[in-house]
Amino acid sequence: MATGAVETIQSRADETVEKQDGHPDKLLQCPFDKNHQIRACRFPYHLIKCRKNHPKLASELKTCPFNARHLVPKHELTHHTATCVDRKSVNTEDWVNAEGQCKWQLPVSTWTNPNMDEDWDKEADDFATPFVWGVSTTPSQKPEASTSNITPGFRAPKAVPWPICWP
Repeated sequence: MATGAVETIQSRADETVEKQDGHPDKLLQCPFDKNHQIRACRFPYHLIKCRKNHPKLASELKTCPFNARHLVPKHELTHHTATCVDRKSVNTEDWVNAEGQCKWQLPVSTWTNPNMDEDWDKEADDFATPFVWGVSTTPSQKPEASTSNITPGFRAPKAVPWPICWP
């Protein structure tokens, strides 16, 4: 357990450095196996794979609610949650400035309908025939006498390219 905690602390330190320089090819140490050095861009996928390969250690580690790359021992989770570098404030007093106005305002929509005289009720065709599935409403179509799926321009082949074996 102590080595897992040391590896986790090292992983958190590496994560902080990665956030600062943001290099995707930076090598990070796996919290499950200290011999694994993984590029930062592949680290989340590796964590999933290694978690399956090390179920005992995975049961001892918990995932940070602010960054899934942070794996910490169960007993350190509350401390990590309070001090995590990825923690964002959700307090409402942070949203209001000194004058009591909200720091972030939603933009007001300036969109207007270009065609204000449109009325779908007036444009509706009250005499249109209702749609019924499978029934044709156009009078010019005649039902086909043939039940063949082959169009008139095609012909059936006289021979097939494979031998036909009759039982």
